Amino acid sequence: MLDPGRDLVGAEVSGTGRRGGALVEGVRLGIGPGAAIFVLALAYGAAAHVAGWGVTVPLVFSVLAFSGSAQLTLLTTLSAGGAVAAVTAAVLINARYIVMGVALNDSLQGGRLWRALQAQALADASFVVAQRGDGRFDITRLIGASVPQWLCWVTGTAVGLLAAPSAHLLHALGADVTFPAFFLMLALDEIRKSRRAAVAAVLGASIAAVLLFVTTPGNALLGATAAALIGAIPVHAQIKGRGDRP
Repeated sequence: MLDPGRDLVGAEVSGTGRRGGALVEGVRLGIGPGAAIFVLALAYGAAAHVAGWGVTVPLVFSVLAFSGSAQLTLLTTLSAGGAVAAVTAAVLINARYIVMGVALNDSLQGGRLWRALQAQALADASFVVAQRGDGRFDITRLIGASVPQWLCWVTGTAVGLLAAPSAHLLHALGADVTFPAFFLMLALDEIRKSRRAAVAAVLGASIAAVLLFVTTPGNALLGATAAALIGAIPVHAQIKGRGDRP
């Protein structure tokens, strides 16, 4: 005989188990990128120390912002120019999160406040590992993947600030190429899994190459992000279009 109450409890337990498994899987997948982020954070902390930022400001910045691209851009640009140029450069290089946020929007759950809190876990590697393959994202896995990355970023910043490793040591660790290599790893993994990603990558590279003749590298990079709009094309629309072909 069916027991509705028992079935409801079983469904809740099953759902909790799936979420727990997704969280653990996300943490596991976030450890690799977290190791690379630690080296990058080490370089950021050391550079902030050399720039005379002290310990508290860059460490709190890492805890709250958790954005290697924006923090490194702000640090390097402030050292070479004014505050307006530094803030503008940091905003431009992080403009990719607008596109990523739009793609993530339909997978967020709950009210506005809870959806906003979930979106704070958005990071480059987490965005990749949370994809389900149907145009949607596993938010629990997204959060799980961001946890070790955030811990590595904050810990690496603290170690870099306190230990202040030399430029020679950072070069020996490969910290000068960690940042571009990290993004290249994410791009190659996505291209391998998706034809649309491959098309977007080729289109983005082409846009950037053309823009480099008429503008700065930063603006060329921003313009290249327009290629990511290919991801806004609904998957079901593509399938329907194929079915309408003779």
